[in-house]
Amino acid sequence: MNSTTESPSDAIATVRVIPGGPVCGSIRPPGSKSLTNRALLMAAFGRGTSQLEGALVSEDTHVMTDSLRKIGVEIESHDAGRTLVVTGVQSAPESDSPYDLYIANSGTTVRFLTAALSALGGNYVLSGVPRMHERPIGDLVDALSPVVDGRIEAVSEGGCPPVHIQTAGWAKHELSVAGSVSSQYLSGLMMAAPLASRRSNQPVTIRVVGELVSRPYVEMTADAMQVFGASVELQWPAAAQDDVLVQISGDYDAIGWSIEPDASAASYFWAAAAISGGDVTVNGLSRAATQGDVAFVDVLEMMGCQIEEGEDSIRVIATNLPGGQLRGVDVDMNAISDTVQTLAMVALFANSPTRVRGVAHNRFKETDRIGDLASELRKLGATIQEHDDGMTIHPLSEPAVSDESPVRLDTYHDHRMAMSFSLAGLRLGGIEIENPACTGKTYPNYWSDLEQLIGRAHHWTAE
Repeated sequence: MNSTTESPSDAIATVRVIPGGPVCGSIRPPGSKSLTNRALLMAAFGRGTSQLEGALVSEDTHVMTDSLRKIGVEIESHDAGRTLVVTGVQSAPESDSPYDLYIANSGTTVRFLTAALSALGGNYVLSGVPRMHERPIGDLVDALSPVVDGRIEAVSEGGCPPVHIQTAGWAKHELSVAGSVSSQYLSGLMMAAPLASRRSNQPVTIRVVGELVSRPYVEMTADAMQVFGASVELQWPAAAQDDVLVQISGDYDAIGWSIEPDASAASYFWAAAAISGGDVTVNGLSRAATQGDVAFVDVLEMMGCQIEEGEDSIRVIATNLPGGQLRGVDVDMNAISDTVQTLAMVALFANSPTRVRGVAHNRFKETDRIGDLASELRKLGATIQEHDDGMTIHPLSEPAVSDESPVRLDTYHDHRMAMSFSLAGLRLGGIEIENPACTGKTYPNYWSDLEQLIGRAHHWTAE
């Protein structure tokens, strides 16, 4: 059957994107997941009542709001969840037994809450889906263990959730954390610091040992914290071997804040223009956006696309590519690692190989976003080389898929796999994407928004 304007239900097994001509149009993605969950956390533990406009409505934000409500935070939802009124709490909830908080497969929720609740104090167990219990959080727990007044433990093998927390807050104000697996560890500690600082009226200093991945997300955290009234000083290393230092003081105030559209989600629509030889404008984002993933358009520009910037929009034009083809690139995507899967789809249709570097940490996301991505692309007939820090994608010269010879692509329950694979379907017939409903993690209406943009229906197939 053909799709409607609703998201696919759990009964839908696969979806096909029907190939067609150039994709041309404009779109405004939903609110940023990264900003929504950061804003929710700071409003939840701030002084007074905050109003958040343009919030993302998705599984990741639902598990955050649900967990916060369980521990006593008042959250009113308006405009179908896009406006949230949050009344903060200043002290730990009292309970004779632990608060059981279910965080599904939301990395931001488990990492941000682990840090914040350890600083607030109280008794909690944070658990999720089986894949969450395979995702490392040991570096964050190791950073917190020496400073908490109580205990904190990741109980699964390899330092993975569930996380058990029973503390009276932080007893110390100097921490060290490794930064090579996820910048969310540092962001979580940064946002928790004002809760510790208010208890002792002392600033908190955090040292990042070794490489820090995804630096723009840390800068986003610092910007958001200062909007909410905290003081943040980031000291970036003068030399590669030096550590990052962060000093934080102050507390969170009640504010009104408008959340900008999700830049990671925008990457799919910009890529749709590149792959199809089209022209797509994403509204609500500019180069001044706090999200680093807007830099994805710089990679498309390197590949031959034309970029036009407005005050509140970014347009990608691929209607006049030299020779009608995109160029392969060699690019370090450490700062924009959530767009690696998007770029991989674009790279399939370039005129030379594309080398992606600096994203070894992508193996520890919702799925192994290097190994599993390579496996699925090979089903299409692509030649893919895996590297310690990324991958090389060779142009797809002889596709192994067509309407007559369809191929089913496994999404591994990873929302970014599903959304990225839809882009290959703009050029290749016969691509069947399993479990399309997994996009609900961050973008429940992705399929209807894509359908509206490309101007043609998709085909849903039930098992």
